[in-house]
Amino acid sequence: MDLIDAVSRRRMVRRFDPDRDVPLDTVRRLVTLAQRAPSAGHTQGWDVLALTGAQDRARFWDVTREGPGEPDAWLRGVSAAPVLLVMLADPTAYLDRYAEPDKGWTDRSPERWPIPYWDTDTAMAAMIVLLGAVDAGLGALFFGVPAARHDALRTAYAVPPGRRVVGVIALGHEAERVRSPSLRRGRRPLDEVLHLGRFGASGAGTSEA
Repeated sequence: MDLIDAVSRRRMVRRFDPDRDVPLDTVRRLVTLAQRAPSAGHTQGWDVLALTGAQDRARFWDVTREGPGEPDAWLRGVSAAPVLLVMLADPTAYLDRYAEPDKGWTDRSPERWPIPYWDTDTAMAAMIVLLGAVDAGLGALFFGVPAARHDALRTAYAVPPGRRVVGVIALGHEAERVRSPSLRRGRRPLDEVLHLGRFGASGAGTSEA
């Protein structure tokens, strides 16, 4: 599959088949592929917590759920995924890396980072996993953990307290096609997205000779 095809076919899957596993070798290949993602200072300050066992996945849903009650359709569909990849960012790795001689920010101040590249790099790695899943014939969903449940998640899996939970990728085989209601919004037209030379100057429909 070429890149344009993978990008065009990528979609968020919300109903997974609980009876079709994902081999561990496939998980390893996807994470290896994600290691090709851009990385500020080649810091590579992210980790993947892979939950492939039934007990580990059940614990994840237990510690991240908000409130009592029966699981809704979203939770029933996504919790059937045979693999969960928790994407973790390590801010300290970047502060240490940019205090090295070739960078020289010896104060290690987070204020030098108006955009937290530890989260940016982790998200780029996650995007590569999502595209790699399409290429492998799998479905995937990137979703967040409620803010109030981050500490419980870290505690449950012995994640160091400094790691940030950027998001989670559910991975498996699609059981049922469900279209998100949000897609009714459509895609913004190119002339709203692309600005040439200054903000508001549309670049849609133009080309260089």
